[in-house]
Amino acid sequence: MASRKPTSKVETLPMPEMGRRVLIKGQQTKSVIIDAALGLASQIGLEGLSIGALAEVTGMSKSGVFAHFGSREELQISVIREYHTRFEAEVFYAAMQKPRGVPRLQAMFDNWMVQTSAEIDSGCIYISGAVEFDDRTGPVRDALASTVSTWQTALRRAVELAQNEGHLSRDSDAYQIAFEIHGLILALHYEARFLRNPGAAERARQGFAHVLARHAQAATKPVATFTKAQR
Repeated sequence: MASRKPTSKVETLPMPEMGRRVLIKGQQTKSVIIDAALGLASQIGLEGLSIGALAEVTGMSKSGVFAHFGSREELQISVIREYHTRFEAEVFYAAMQKPRGVPRLQAMFDNWMVQTSAEIDSGCIYISGAVEFDDRTGPVRDALASTVSTWQTALRRAVELAQNEGHLSRDSDAYQIAFEIHGLILALHYEARFLRNPGAAERARQGFAHVLARHAQAATKPVATFTKAQR
């Protein structure tokens, strides 16, 4: 009697279970590729990303990498989304544990400082991407601009909450305050990464303290009183 061919584990799995495992494996592989792409983009920019370069870094075939994204453009957009997800987790959501108002705004800035300081050697995709795509149109620029706008809106909302809590003056322009805070981070990145100024981080912290003090003073400014002679 002919020997019976042994049944493989894959053949004995129910079809739905097989499909689920294949899907999970595919998602895990894609996560590994995106993680490698994020590291590569931090070093050489979004424009430096290519299916070929990523295949070489991950040790995969070009067709294997291409199958997960379909195009270089989709790869770039996936990297932007992943960077934004990590940025939100480390900078924004981590600060949500603090009370509304200046404590939360301070935590957001502190977390942002930590993030920026960690990226001095590698580079910030928000900043480098803006340089690469500021004069272009298309889905990659749109994705990058959308994520930056989302963060700026969250920052401005934190300022508005600080005003609502009475920590900052309601007469102050929340857009202006958020603009100045964003400017401090951009200056820090330029001074520390390009000029290698060792005092840049401390200057950024002092700048933030000055912004808060300037707008808080208006909230606590005493009402002027006049004597009869002055009247």
